[in-house]
Amino acid sequence: MSTGASRVPVLLYHAVMDDPPAWIAEFTVTPRQFAAQLDAVRGSGRTPVTIGALAAHFAGRAPLPPRPVALTFDDGFADLPGPTAEALAARALPATAYLTTGALAPGGASLLPPAPMMRLGQAERLEAYGMEIGGHTVSHPQLDTLTRRALHHELAFSKAVLEDALGHGIAHLAYPHGYNSPAVRRAARAAGYETAVAVRHALSSEHDDAYRIARLIVRRSHTVADIETWMRGEGARAAPYNDGARAVGWRLYRRARAVVKGPVFAG
Repeated sequence: MSTGASRVPVLLYHAVMDDPPAWIAEFTVTPRQFAAQLDAVRGSGRTPVTIGALAAHFAGRAPLPPRPVALTFDDGFADLPGPTAEALAARALPATAYLTTGALAPGGASLLPPAPMMRLGQAERLEAYGMEIGGHTVSHPQLDTLTRRALHHELAFSKAVLEDALGHGIAHLAYPHGYNSPAVRRAARAAGYETAVAVRHALSSEHDDAYRIARLIVRRSHTVADIETWMRGEGARAAPYNDGARAVGWRLYRRARAVVKGPVFAG
Protein backbone atom coordinates (compact mmCIF):
# COMPACT_ATOMS: atom_id res chain seq x y z
CA MET A 1 0.00 0.00 0.00
CA SER A 2 1.41 3.41 -0.93
CA THR A 3 1.96 6.13 1.67
CA GLY A 4 -0.71 8.30 0.07
CA ALA A 5 -3.25 5.48 0.13
CA SER A 6 -2.64 4.79 3.85
CA ARG A 7 -3.24 8.44 4.76
CA VAL A 8 -6.85 9.45 5.41
CA PRO A 9 -8.04 13.00 4.63
CA VAL A 10 -10.68 14.07 7.17
CA LEU A 11 -11.96 17.48 6.08
CA LEU A 12 -13.32 19.96 8.63
CA TYR A 13 -15.94 22.44 7.39
CA HIS A 14 -17.88 25.05 9.33
CA ALA A 15 -20.35 27.28 7.49
CA VAL A 16 -21.14 27.31 3.77
CA MET A 17 -22.47 30.75 2.89
CA ASP A 18 -21.71 33.83 0.82
CA ASP A 19 -21.87 36.44 3.59
CA PRO A 20 -20.77 34.95 6.93
CA PRO A 21 -20.30 36.86 10.19
CA ALA A 22 -16.77 38.22 10.45
CA TRP A 23 -15.73 35.90 13.27
CA ILE A 24 -16.29 32.74 11.21
CA ALA A 25 -15.49 34.14 7.74
CA GLU A 26 -12.00 32.63 7.60
CA PHE A 27 -13.48 29.16 8.10
CA THR A 28 -16.42 29.63 5.72
CA VAL A 29 -16.57 28.62 2.07
CA THR A 30 -19.05 29.89 -0.48
CA PRO A 31 -21.63 27.52 -1.99
CA ARG A 32 -19.76 27.68 -5.30
CA GLN A 33 -16.44 26.79 -3.64
CA PHE A 34 -18.14 24.01 -1.71
CA ALA A 35 -19.66 22.45 -4.83
CA ALA A 36 -16.31 22.49 -6.63
CA GLN A 37 -14.55 20.96 -3.62
CA LEU A 38 -17.15 18.20 -3.30
CA ASP A 39 -16.72 17.42 -6.98
CA ALA A 40 -12.98 17.14 -6.41
CA VAL A 41 -13.59 14.70 -3.56
CA ARG A 42 -15.91 12.64 -5.75
CA GLY A 43 -13.43 12.69 -8.60
CA SER A 44 -10.50 11.61 -6.45
CA GLY A 45 -11.38 7.93 -6.44
CA ARG A 46 -11.48 7.86 -2.66
CA THR A 47 -14.24 6.05 -0.77
CA PRO A 48 -16.38 8.46 1.29
CA VAL A 49 -17.01 7.25 4.86
CA THR A 50 -18.36 8.61 8.13
CA ILE A 51 -16.35 8.85 11.32
CA GLY A 52 -18.28 5.75 12.38
CA ALA A 53 -16.36 3.75 9.79
CA LEU A 54 -13.08 5.00 11.23
CA ALA A 55 -14.35 4.04 14.70
CA ALA A 56 -15.08 0.51 13.53
CA HIS A 57 -11.55 0.25 12.13
CA PHE A 58 -9.87 1.58 15.27
CA ALA A 59 -11.94 -0.82 17.40
CA GLY A 60 -10.98 -3.77 15.19
CA ARG A 61 -14.56 -4.46 14.12
CA ALA A 62 -14.18 -3.81 10.39
CA PRO A 63 -11.48 -2.88 7.90
CA LEU A 64 -11.44 0.48 6.20
CA PRO A 65 -12.44 0.57 2.53
CA PRO A 66 -9.75 1.40 -0.03
CA ARG A 67 -8.52 4.99 0.15
CA PRO A 68 -11.16 6.44 2.52
CA VAL A 69 -12.05 10.12 2.95
CA ALA A 70 -14.31 11.67 5.59
CA LEU A 71 -16.18 14.99 5.62
CA THR A 72 -17.06 16.64 8.93
CA PHE A 73 -18.96 19.79 9.91
CA ASP A 74 -18.65 21.61 13.23
CA ASP A 75 -21.09 23.72 15.26
CA GLY A 76 -24.36 23.43 13.29
CA PHE A 77 -24.75 26.53 11.13
CA ALA A 78 -28.07 27.27 9.46
CA ASP A 79 -26.98 26.11 6.01
CA LEU A 80 -26.25 22.58 7.21
CA PRO A 81 -29.76 21.01 7.15
CA GLY A 82 -30.59 22.81 3.88
CA PRO A 83 -28.33 23.50 0.89
CA THR A 84 -25.22 21.94 2.44
CA ALA A 85 -26.90 18.61 3.20
CA GLU A 86 -28.55 18.71 -0.23
CA ALA A 87 -25.20 19.23 -1.97
CA LEU A 88 -23.73 16.25 -0.12
CA ALA A 89 -26.73 14.02 -0.81
CA ALA A 90 -26.71 14.92 -4.50
CA ARG A 91 -23.20 13.48 -4.73
CA ALA A 92 -23.87 10.51 -2.42
CA LEU A 93 -21.32 11.85 0.07
CA PRO A 94 -21.90 10.84 3.70
CA ALA A 95 -20.65 13.17 6.43
CA THR A 96 -20.50 13.60 10.19
CA ALA A 97 -22.00 16.73 11.79
CA TYR A 98 -20.87 17.77 15.27
CA LEU A 99 -23.49 19.94 16.98
CA THR A 100 -23.01 22.52 19.75
CA THR A 101 -26.23 21.95 21.66
CA GLY A 102 -26.28 25.21 23.61
CA ALA A 103 -26.17 27.22 20.37
CA LEU A 104 -29.10 25.35 18.77
CA ALA A 105 -31.79 25.68 21.44
CA PRO A 106 -33.62 28.90 22.39
CA GLY A 107 -32.06 30.36 25.51
CA GLY A 108 -29.22 27.85 25.40
CA ALA A 109 -25.86 28.67 26.97
CA SER A 110 -23.19 29.08 24.31
CA LEU A 111 -19.90 30.92 23.94
CA LEU A 112 -20.27 31.04 20.16
CA PRO A 113 -20.63 34.61 18.83
CA PRO A 114 -23.88 35.44 17.00
CA ALA A 115 -24.42 33.61 13.71
CA PRO A 116 -27.27 31.94 11.80
CA MET A 117 -27.60 28.51 13.39
CA MET A 118 -29.77 25.50 12.72
CA ARG A 119 -32.27 24.32 15.34
CA LEU A 120 -31.79 21.25 17.46
CA GLY A 121 -35.04 19.83 16.08
CA GLN A 122 -33.45 19.76 12.61
CA ALA A 123 -30.91 17.13 13.65
CA GLU A 124 -33.31 14.40 12.51
CA ARG A 125 -33.37 16.06 9.09
CA LEU A 126 -29.59 15.75 8.86
CA GLU A 127 -29.89 12.03 9.52
CA ALA A 128 -32.57 11.76 6.84
CA TYR A 129 -29.98 13.15 4.41
CA GLY A 130 -27.56 10.41 5.48
CA MET A 131 -25.45 12.43 7.89
CA GLU A 132 -24.07 11.02 11.13
CA ILE A 133 -24.49 13.17 14.26
CA GLY A 134 -21.83 13.74 16.89
CA GLY A 135 -21.45 15.97 19.92
CA HIS A 136 -19.55 19.27 20.03
CA THR A 137 -20.16 20.18 23.70
CA VAL A 138 -22.80 22.46 25.18
CA SER A 139 -21.13 25.86 24.99
CA HIS A 140 -17.98 25.44 22.80
CA PRO A 141 -15.32 26.15 25.46
CA GLN A 142 -11.62 25.34 25.50
CA LEU A 143 -12.06 21.92 27.07
CA ASP A 144 -8.46 21.59 28.21
CA THR A 145 -8.84 24.61 30.52
CA LEU A 146 -11.95 23.43 32.41
CA THR A 147 -12.33 21.96 35.86
CA ARG A 148 -13.13 18.26 35.99
CA ARG A 149 -16.77 19.00 36.88
CA ALA A 150 -17.23 21.54 34.08
CA LEU A 151 -15.56 19.21 31.59
CA HIS A 152 -17.90 16.38 32.53
CA HIS A 153 -20.92 18.66 32.09
CA GLU A 154 -19.84 19.81 28.63
CA LEU A 155 -19.27 16.24 27.44
CA ALA A 156 -22.08 14.36 29.16
CA PHE A 157 -24.92 16.89 29.01
CA SER A 158 -24.50 17.67 25.31
CA LYS A 159 -24.43 13.95 24.59
CA ALA A 160 -27.62 13.41 26.59
CA VAL A 161 -29.41 16.29 24.83
CA LEU A 162 -28.60 14.87 21.40
CA GLU A 163 -29.59 11.37 22.45
CA ASP A 164 -32.93 12.64 23.74
CA ALA A 165 -33.54 14.56 20.50
CA LEU A 166 -32.65 11.66 18.21
CA GLY A 167 -33.66 8.63 20.23
CA HIS A 168 -30.36 6.79 19.92
CA GLY A 169 -26.82 6.86 21.26
CA ILE A 170 -24.20 9.41 20.27
CA ALA A 171 -20.75 7.86 19.86
CA HIS A 172 -18.60 10.62 18.39
CA LEU A 173 -17.20 13.91 19.70
CA ALA A 174 -15.39 16.91 18.23
CA TYR A 175 -13.24 18.99 20.56
CA PRO A 176 -14.04 22.69 20.07
CA HIS A 177 -11.20 24.21 18.03
CA GLY A 178 -9.41 20.90 18.56
CA TYR A 179 -8.32 21.78 22.10
CA ASN A 180 -7.68 18.60 24.07
CA SER A 181 -5.22 17.00 26.48
CA PRO A 182 -4.66 13.54 27.96
CA ALA A 183 -7.18 14.39 30.70
CA VAL A 184 -9.75 15.56 28.16
CA ARG A 185 -9.28 12.41 26.09
CA ARG A 186 -9.77 10.24 29.16
CA ALA A 187 -12.92 12.19 30.02
CA ALA A 188 -14.27 11.71 26.50
CA ARG A 189 -13.83 7.97 26.80
CA ALA A 190 -15.39 7.94 30.27
CA ALA A 191 -18.40 9.91 28.98
CA GLY A 192 -19.12 7.13 26.50
CA TYR A 193 -17.72 8.52 23.27
CA GLU A 194 -16.10 5.99 20.95
CA THR A 195 -14.05 8.54 19.01
CA ALA A 196 -13.08 12.17 19.21
CA VAL A 197 -11.76 14.39 16.43
CA ALA A 198 -9.24 17.17 16.92
CA VAL A 199 -7.99 19.61 14.28
CA ARG A 200 -4.18 19.50 13.98
CA HIS A 201 -4.46 20.44 10.27
CA ALA A 202 -2.97 17.09 9.37
CA LEU A 203 -3.92 13.96 7.52
CA SER A 204 -5.28 11.12 9.61
CA SER A 205 -4.12 7.56 9.01
CA GLU A 206 -5.00 3.94 9.67
CA HIS A 207 -2.89 4.18 12.84
CA ASP A 208 -4.27 7.45 14.22
CA ASP A 209 -5.43 7.90 17.82
CA ALA A 210 -9.19 7.23 18.02
CA TYR A 211 -9.52 10.05 20.59
CA ARG A 212 -7.43 12.56 18.66
CA ILE A 213 -8.29 11.96 15.00
CA ALA A 214 -6.52 14.54 12.87
CA ARG A 215 -8.52 16.77 10.54
CA LEU A 216 -7.68 19.23 7.78
CA ILE A 217 -9.44 22.54 8.47
CA VAL A 218 -10.88 24.04 5.29
CA ARG A 219 -10.46 27.80 5.05
CA ARG A 220 -11.96 30.22 2.55
CA SER A 221 -8.51 30.60 0.97
CA HIS A 222 -8.22 26.92 0.11
CA THR A 223 -8.65 26.00 -3.53
CA VAL A 224 -9.74 22.92 -5.44
CA ALA A 225 -6.04 22.25 -6.01
CA ASP A 226 -5.57 22.05 -2.23
CA ILE A 227 -8.39 19.53 -1.96
CA GLU A 228 -6.90 17.46 -4.78
CA THR A 229 -3.51 17.48 -3.05
CA TRP A 230 -5.04 16.23 0.20
CA MET A 231 -6.95 13.54 -1.69
CA ARG A 232 -3.58 12.26 -2.92
CA GLY A 233 -2.48 11.99 0.70
CA GLU A 234 -0.09 14.90 0.31
CA GLY A 235 0.24 18.52 1.47
CA ALA A 236 0.24 17.93 5.24
CA ARG A 237 1.92 15.76 7.81
CA ALA A 238 0.24 12.53 8.87
CA ALA A 239 -0.94 11.60 12.37
CA PRO A 240 -0.30 10.17 14.85
CA TYR A 241 2.42 12.37 16.29
CA ASN A 242 3.05 13.90 19.71
CA ASP A 243 2.30 17.50 20.61
CA GLY A 244 5.29 19.81 20.28
CA ALA A 245 6.62 22.14 22.97
CA ARG A 246 4.75 25.10 21.48
CA ALA A 247 1.36 23.33 21.74
CA VAL A 248 2.05 22.28 25.34
CA GLY A 249 3.16 25.79 26.29
CA TRP A 250 0.08 27.35 24.69
CA ARG A 251 -2.13 24.97 26.66
CA LEU A 252 -0.48 25.96 29.94
CA TYR A 253 -0.93 29.65 29.14
CA ARG A 254 -4.62 29.19 28.31
CA ARG A 255 -5.18 27.25 31.52
CA ALA A 256 -3.66 30.05 33.58
CA ARG A 257 -5.79 32.61 31.75
CA ALA A 258 -8.94 30.57 32.37
CA VAL A 259 -8.26 30.59 36.12
CA VAL A 260 -8.50 34.38 36.01
CA LYS A 261 -11.15 34.96 33.34
CA GLY A 262 -13.21 31.77 33.40
CA PRO A 263 -14.24 29.63 30.42
CA VAL A 264 -13.22 31.08 27.07
CA PHE A 265 -14.69 30.54 23.59
CA ALA A 266 -12.65 27.98 21.66
CA GLY A 267 -12.10 29.65 18.34
